[in-house]
Amino acid sequence: MLVAPLALFGVAGVALYYYFMQGGAGGPFHDNLLPELIGFCIEGFFLVGLLSFFQQTREHERRKALWLSLRGALREFLSHLDVAFLAQDAEPSNSQSLEQDPTVVGELLGKLKESELDLDSMVSLKEIAIRNLGLAHDLIPVAAQLSAGHMRWWIAIVDAMRSLTEAGDRDAVERSIYTMLMNVREFDDLRL
Repeated sequence: MLVAPLALFGVAGVALYYYFMQGGAGGPFHDNLLPELIGFCIEGFFLVGLLSFFQQTREHERRKALWLSLRGALREFLSHLDVAFLAQDAEPSNSQSLEQDPTVVGELLGKLKESELDLDSMVSLKEIAIRNLGLAHDLIPVAAQLSAGHMRWWIAIVDAMRSLTEAGDRDAVERSIYTMLMNVREFDDLRL
């Protein structure tokens, strides 16, 4: 919708300028009104273009901030899961990559498929899910501000977190964690 006014002002300005440069018969229209119309078209082209650019930039920043707040709500869970699979002399992922880097979730999925969690890690992840379930549920309206797809995947993340809080054995815990990570990956794959 924003391209149409830009095109209209641009084409009209070029056409009027071409007509003005032809010279032709002078008169009040050619000498007074035509330069004003050309100036109006140029002003309209730049004002619409600049305002639409600033509006799109602000909207993108707002959506990015909403996405970061949602991903930040999962940081503690992803951090503990990262530490649970950490090799003996390896460094854990930093908080910024856990919040912003979608590839971390894929790496955690691969680690979950390759190895098993120990009992302490499963208990810790279950406690984190219990602690953060209310917050994740309260963030559903924030996800809805991004898009309907983001809201659907965030609800799926909350459901996986709820099933983790109710899990009673190793298989249920690992299945819930796997489902939650798959949902987070789908959430990350949606376009802002």
